[in-house]
Amino acid sequence: MSSSSSTTRRQKDAYIPLVTDATPLLASKRGGSGFKGASTCSAIFNLSTTIVGAGIMALPATQKQLGLPLGLASIIVIGILTDSSLELLIRFSKSCKALSYGAVMEDAFGAPGRALLQICIIINNLGLLIVYMIIIGDVLSGTGTGESHHRGLLEVWAGGATWWNGRVVVLFLTTIFILVPLVSFKRVDSLKFSSALSVALAVVFVVITAGIAIRKLVAGKIPMPRMVPDVHDQYSFWKLFTAVPVMVTAYICHHNVHPISNELEDTSIMKRVCRSSVALCTLIYIATALFGYLLFGENTMDDILANFDADLGIPYGRILSAIVQIGYAVHLMLVFPLLHFSLRLNLDALVFPTAPSLANDTRRFILVTTLLMGIIFFGSTLVPSIWSAFQFTGATAAVCLGFIFPGAIAIRDQTGISTSYDKGLAWSMVILASVSSLTAITTNIMDIFNVNHHQNQGSPGPAGISPLMRLY
Repeated sequence: MSSSSSTTRRQKDAYIPLVTDATPLLASKRGGSGFKGASTCSAIFNLSTTIVGAGIMALPATQKQLGLPLGLASIIVIGILTDSSLELLIRFSKSCKALSYGAVMEDAFGAPGRALLQICIIINNLGLLIVYMIIIGDVLSGTGTGESHHRGLLEVWAGGATWWNGRVVVLFLTTIFILVPLVSFKRVDSLKFSSALSVALAVVFVVITAGIAIRKLVAGKIPMPRMVPDVHDQYSFWKLFTAVPVMVTAYICHHNVHPISNELEDTSIMKRVCRSSVALCTLIYIATALFGYLLFGENTMDDILANFDADLGIPYGRILSAIVQIGYAVHLMLVFPLLHFSLRLNLDALVFPTAPSLANDTRRFILVTTLLMGIIFFGSTLVPSIWSAFQFTGATAAVCLGFIFPGAIAIRDQTGISTSYDKGLAWSMVILASVSSLTAITTNIMDIFNVNHHQNQGSPGPAGISPLMRLY
């Protein structure tokens, strides 16, 4: 009897595939029966889904800081560098037959390389999910205080602030009743339909924002935008570099490239998939940054969704504002479990490297999921703005995932395929990423002393960034 039950249990386990960092991100058919591989369009769609997230909301604020010409040029340059780093990562992965980012890092730098990559993915994804929660809180319950307060949808509908539309209560209820059920799926392929809807909602946001901005531009209701950065001293010059981590974070998708490539019947097309996805997202980012900044000018918030609480000055402006806010908030809720899947997988692999598959261990699955959701919830209540979170994740983990690690793999060149051009490009990416990262971190440290100086003088100093995040 026991032998029979053991056999039955093994047969059931055989239907639960092992989930690793090489597992397809959005499997197109359960069990793989009769599945010949994902199409090129499907792969482009899936990769674009993982790229476009919360980073898009802060891009208009980078234009306010850099000015339109330099700001838009920076988005394009970082997009080109992202494409180059993805090409290096794909080529060197094929040369060492690696099926995941972790595997190619391990091939180049051993077990410490894989562990360092996992730590960076954890930091990056955790920071982004906290940003998602902050944006959801901004949309539903508002942001800011006093004269700079922007009302959330629930506050507008209730006619004012109440206990049930307060930020902490709203985020708690959203976590329990929406996000926890979404992240409870053990197989990410269960989310493929919500992923499709999330992309559609992101497109709706871009189209409505562009349409409103163009209408007001034609009507002559948009003032002349900033064309050059406001640089009046050494500190303001170095502060320009703090926009770079925000843009870098918006493009990070490197840890999802292999799972998507593993779905393809012909993996040789992955380079074309990456280039098409980056080009598509670059166009979306340029449109959002340009029209978002034109629409709100110098009043552009770090989270541009917060600006949509005001009357846009066009017919049906209130309705369009509500559609934009609700649409993108729902988009983030639907993309949330995709990032959480990768976060949970890497944290479990780092902490329990020899344990069986997380999908087969319900107790460990619940433990890791609960821990992460608790950290994300409390983090979103402590960090006051998405710019703060982007500064931390972008200047640390994101630059490593996007540029430093792919460049280091090409420089290490374990398989001997690196050309002189590859090594030159790799060194350029590593140096530029390192300098930008160190400059952004140094500028944030300078902010600490700037705040302390203002406080000693009885002035509140620069607003929007908590002392907790300024430590980074």
